[in-house]
Amino acid sequence: MADKDNVQFFEADLAQHLIFTPHEQVVLNTINQQVAEESSLADILDFLFAATQEVCPCDRLALGFVEDEAARIVSGEVRTNYEPVMLQKGYAEDLSTSSLAHVIDNSEVRLIRDLKTYHDDHPESRTTGLVLKEGIRSSMTCPLRVAGRNVGVLFRSSTKPNAYDPQAVGMHLAVTERVSRAVERAYTNAKAARAYNSYMEMLSFVTHELKSPVSSIIMDADMLLQGYMGDLEEKQKQRIERMVSRGRYLLSLVGEYLNLSRMETGELKLNTRDDVDPIVQLAENAIDLIGPQLTQREMTLEKDFGYSGGDVVECDPDLMQIVLVNFLSNGVKYGRRGGKIRFTVKPKDGHWHISVWNEGPGFSPEQRFKLFHKFSRLDDPELKRQKGTGVGLYTVWRVVQLHGGRVTANSEHGSWAEFSVDIPQPLPEVGEIEPGTGGQQTEADQTSS
Repeated sequence: MADKDNVQFFEADLAQHLIFTPHEQVVLNTINQQVAEESSLADILDFLFAATQEVCPCDRLALGFVEDEAARIVSGEVRTNYEPVMLQKGYAEDLSTSSLAHVIDNSEVRLIRDLKTYHDDHPESRTTGLVLKEGIRSSMTCPLRVAGRNVGVLFRSSTKPNAYDPQAVGMHLAVTERVSRAVERAYTNAKAARAYNSYMEMLSFVTHELKSPVSSIIMDADMLLQGYMGDLEEKQKQRIERMVSRGRYLLSLVGEYLNLSRMETGELKLNTRDDVDPIVQLAENAIDLIGPQLTQREMTLEKDFGYSGGDVVECDPDLMQIVLVNFLSNGVKYGRRGGKIRFTVKPKDGHWHISVWNEGPGFSPEQRFKLFHKFSRLDDPELKRQKGTGVGLYTVWRVVQLHGGRVTANSEHGSWAEFSVDIPQPLPEVGEIEPGTGGQQTEADQTSS
């Protein structure tokens, strides 16, 4: 068979010149109704593979997408009624060396009647060789067009040679036209999700690699300040103190982004205990961690602890330590130099109540809604003098949500600010926590909701 007889190309308007049977029209109408733009690629292909079998036989249905500025084609979802699949999802090929370039560039449907003959004529085609090993003998390839752009192709293949005629080509084209937009939307969303996850994995790796050396630098500098390597002149002490301060700031950023990456990749899990001492294990430890900041800013810390020896709370101590340290460090960072901080940890109305109040600029009612949102910072000149990422309070909110609790923020602009958390005791069962609410909130709370 000559190549020109084995391979045919059809114009993209072929479907407009064909008359579809009543049954074919029912299938096309069903596709219009069932394939929504919010469907996933897997759902779309599952549906098409099952719904179109009677009107257009198919042993293999697959998607390919144009990527990297139209430089290559990448295999997407694949559905077959056989095993094994040799040409799998993720396979990529340069378009400059692929026969698919003609299909995409000219927006034509390609029909290959016998893939074995085609491969004999084009032995360099690796994709043909792979699907032949799967048992595929004939195939149709239709461009996926959205708003005049060719975003990929939809393959329909059969294990029988000469399985498709012009009517089948028209049906395949009509199906493709109906799903192109939904397919592109689903692919774009999936690609964005993969890119975001890759970014978070990279962020986790980089911050984790930074944590140990930065901690080591701070420890070595502290040893110098304490005189372990000999006496220092005043100028040397001042320079090392600045180095320690900058190192601690960098370490706090590392910690915030490590926590963010854990949340975004689903690694932030609740591991609760019912024997946590809220004062000794959490509150006092948090104070120790922010002690150097307090001293540097000459601030006074007042404790209002309502738990005595032997009292315990139920929580994930590691996650709640993040909350306490964040509240205290923010109180120091954004409070008035030489001012006062009040740290409250006590039982209140069946909850474990935590709050940090500080003298300082606070925030205006108009700015309050921005709190607890990822990467959000208040648009206040005095607050912006302090460096920040907008990650810490978002992390607090997520941790409190996991505990089924509530986080609130109040302020008198120009005078003070107070951040509070209420964790129910005992903790509610996981099924009792409504996702995204973290318990009851009122409008006056002005949390992130």
